[in-house]
Amino acid sequence: MTSKFVKLLAVALAIGVVAAACGSDEEEAPAAAPATTAAAVATTAQVEMVADGSLLDTVQARGTLHCGVSGSAVAFSETQADGSVTGFDADYCRAVAAAVLGDANAVKFTSLTASERFTAVQSGDVDVLIRNTTWTQSRDTDVGMDFGPTTYYDGQQLMGRASDGFTANSGAADLEGAVVCTNAGTTTEKNVSEYASLAGVNITLKTFETSDEYWQGFIDGACDISTTDGSALVGRKVKQQPADEEWVIFPATPISKEPLGPTYGQNDSKWADAVNWTVYATIIADEYGVNQSNVDSAVKEGELGRLLGGDGELQTTMGLSADAFHQVIKQVGNYSDIYNRNLNPVGLYREGSANAGWKDGGLIYAPPAR
Repeated sequence: MTSKFVKLLAVALAIGVVAAACGSDEEEAPAAAPATTAAAVATTAQVEMVADGSLLDTVQARGTLHCGVSGSAVAFSETQADGSVTGFDADYCRAVAAAVLGDANAVKFTSLTASERFTAVQSGDVDVLIRNTTWTQSRDTDVGMDFGPTTYYDGQQLMGRASDGFTANSGAADLEGAVVCTNAGTTTEKNVSEYASLAGVNITLKTFETSDEYWQGFIDGACDISTTDGSALVGRKVKQQPADEEWVIFPATPISKEPLGPTYGQNDSKWADAVNWTVYATIIADEYGVNQSNVDSAVKEGELGRLLGGDGELQTTMGLSADAFHQVIKQVGNYSDIYNRNLNPVGLYREGSANAGWKDGGLIYAPPAR
């Protein structure tokens, strides 16, 4: 049964206990206590029974992965005219589906705004959120999310028009009096407010529910500055900069750390393992030079062999098929396949960035498959 059901049962139990404690002061109230206590014991047993299940079992029984995405994040998740969803994040949804269900196309995509995304996870509307979501302390604790491996290391930057005097060397001091636009309910609005405050400059912050709305505001001149993750600024500049304008991204050093990756509900280790090792599999295959075009001919020995379903494989102990990660690479690709296919066209390259492999000076790294 689903973790959503577990949560609902736990809430029902809590309400029952509170109701018993906060009942009437009349003498009849104690007489009802034994029945309430008995119901609580039965409900507790039921919670313990269903808590043994995992979202992995639910998804496999359903036969479809429900994946939350942005739907309007250039190169990461974009909903096309035919309803299909393309991009880096969307492909990682497909990778999880390939690992868990054996079919990369067994995905139901749900486009979510920044303010909707965590509620969708908590309510069970989506199984996993792969939506350019930053891993932060508060989200990992107070909000109640768990985070998988970082798939893209980003950082917040700002973008203005060259005609307004902004250059690649602009900084906080150049923001005095500026109207700054961004998404509501994101780390970006907090980061830019803190950035301006620490520099002692005054800005007017305008927030919008969707990315498309605030970008339209920037295009229409309602904002002097647009700010979000640097990768999103690059993508929007490539796709939406008018021919008669020059948009400038600054400062060169991002004003924040934005580690982006899969996000899911807390305390479901079996589901977390399936999602996490799907990401790790794409990274490890990349390290061995095994990609979508040659995985079928790869020699199944050593670490790579175990990962692809050979002797000593561990996928079956995770509740997956032995060839689960072979299917991920075959149907979706390794990390470079996914990155290059989606991000190179908008000018985002791994070389020299934090998203290079660890052997090449970057931060992309996976634990050993053994």
